Amino acid sequence: MSVKVETLENNMAKLTVEVSAAELDKALDKAYNRQKNSISMPGFRKGKAPRAMVEKMYGAEIFYEDAANILLQETYPDAYDESGLDIVSQPTIDVIQLERGKDFIYTAEVALKPEVKLGKYKGVSITKADTKVTAAEVKAETDKEREASARTVKVEKALKNGDTAVIDFVGSIDGEEFDGGVGEDYPLELGSHSFIEGFEEQLVGKKVGDDVDVNVTFPTEYQAKELAGKDALFKVTIKDATRKELPKLDEAFADDKGFDSVDDYKADVKKKLQERKAEEGRRLQEDEAMEKVIEAAEMDIPEAMIDNQVNTMLSDMSNQLMQSGLSMEQYMQFTGMTMDKFKEQVRPDAVKRIQGSLVLEAIVAAEKIEATDADVDAEIEKMAKAYGMEAEQLMKTVQASDRENIKADLASQKALEFIMDNAKETAKKSTTKKAADKDAEEKPAKKTTAKKTTTKKAADKDAEEKPAKKTTAKKTTTKKTTTKKTTKKEEE
Repeated sequence: MSVKVETLENNMAKLTVEVSAAELDKALDKAYNRQKNSISMPGFRKGKAPRAMVEKMYGAEIFYEDAANILLQETYPDAYDESGLDIVSQPTIDVIQLERGKDFIYTAEVALKPEVKLGKYKGVSITKADTKVTAAEVKAETDKEREASARTVKVEKALKNGDTAVIDFVGSIDGEEFDGGVGEDYPLELGSHSFIEGFEEQLVGKKVGDDVDVNVTFPTEYQAKELAGKDALFKVTIKDATRKELPKLDEAFADDKGFDSVDDYKADVKKKLQERKAEEGRRLQEDEAMEKVIEAAEMDIPEAMIDNQVNTMLSDMSNQLMQSGLSMEQYMQFTGMTMDKFKEQVRPDAVKRIQGSLVLEAIVAAEKIEATDADVDAEIEKMAKAYGMEAEQLMKTVQASDRENIKADLASQKALEFIMDNAKETAKKSTTKKAADKDAEEKPAKKTTAKKTTTKKAADKDAEEKPAKKTTAKKTTTKKTTTKKTTKKEEE
């Protein structure tokens, strides 16, 4: 086998792999042995017809595709290693020559990890975190805890937003039922906007036992093209309904929470909110610092790398939905979202994750940051505790390659800590002190959610998994995709 490497623009490369005719013939034999039991030949029992007879009757090409797939799986991992490239994508395969008696030749177009030119990463300015807690925030938190302690009661009267209705439904368009439009015993929280716009609103004011005709119009950009923009009728039966009944915030409630008085309970809530705000403030500062470090850096990220990160995020979301009992198809149908629209929405975040991962890795190299074996052991102990396992038991299952990945994750986390240790806090710009204090007293603080940051879990894990080496020859002009960073000798 020979491998030739051609460097392309935008951190792409093309490997031209040539495999001997003898190896191709062996692969054709393997393909024949896989298929022979399903091939019928006059005068032969299944599985007994010689390969030459089968090729003569059906054409020599009958085993080509299977043989090509066999060779790709056998040779690409070696070509990957032999190239010496830092590949961060699945290959896009194009078969150049596939003919018995001749060498098998294919190309594999891959994305390469881009080089990063760091800008300023020491002394970046970050906004000082606000850990003040207002009375409105304390009330909101106590209301949340009251809701968590709420009891569920049956609803006999008219339904309202916030109630959960258990429904059967059958959807139809022009009198014909359609796929995915039927459900039984489905718990639907009114006002949650989890169904198509206008569906839940038509159940408000109805009662258990009612049969309701719900008329809706599918969005024009609906996932199922055959339903997009069409008017639909759902025959809905309300079988049951429940409502949350919150306990009063009194001495009994405080006692149930382990406090002597309501004031003591509120003081504890305020303290925990302050701690939470401090943690959220730290995450927001990390995000702010990383945004500035990324903005100051230069890197040329190949499209294949971004596409793969988007697909990874899509896969993560699919797994989360499965845990909730929903498939991605159902989610798309209920929300009116399309796959293309979802990918478009998450693409900017995918770029940020990749940029953050690459920048942290560059800082690790620039500052000679290392994670020790002791650091790795401590991290494994944390993981064991989280999984409810003995540390020694988990240690035995961790391979050398896993330890190296953990070590790289920890080094990137240390790089982020290095950025933060060297950052400079600046006061948040506001109006006069009097106006600011008044605003803090009268208005509840805006809820802020830290963006997915480029820390160990978000940046390194999501953007640096290794590319799989397995591939097939069925698609020769597929869209480029990529996986995350890995060592060259490890398969996904």
